[in-house]
Amino acid sequence: MAGGGSAGPGEVNSEPNVIPMIDIMLVMLIIFMVSQPLARMALDIQVPPQETAAAKPAAASNQIVLELTADGGYAINTQPVPFDQLDTQVHAIFDTRPAKLLFIKSAPMRKYQEVIDAMDVARGAGVQVIGFTPAEKGSPANP
Repeated sequence: MAGGGSAGPGEVNSEPNVIPMIDIMLVMLIIFMVSQPLARMALDIQVPPQETAAAKPAAASNQIVLELTADGGYAINTQPVPFDQLDTQVHAIFDTRPAKLLFIKSAPMRKYQEVIDAMDVARGAGVQVIGFTPAEKGSPANP
């Protein structure tokens, strides 16, 4: 053969055979390409258009709003609640309610992870539907 590294008759060939390794790598690549879209996790949310939210009157008193304030605190219907007591407060509110609906209102500067943590606490308390309030007109996030 050309290249001069092949063994003659009766000699041991010390070169690795890479063809099976390439075949295995191609099969693994195909498996990862097929399985990757299945591993994607998504969070489906519905946000109302701003026109509809602005046209409706203020929320009724039976709705619960969990607010993530700009100063780093939490409030349920404008009543301040420390994060370590948030779980017990949400349980106390939603254990007796038949409709398990919670609205979350976040300050624009709060981190996404803090909103997800609040959602986890609500889900742990049995809240089935979580809604987000739209940004108010004139706020920094919505000029």
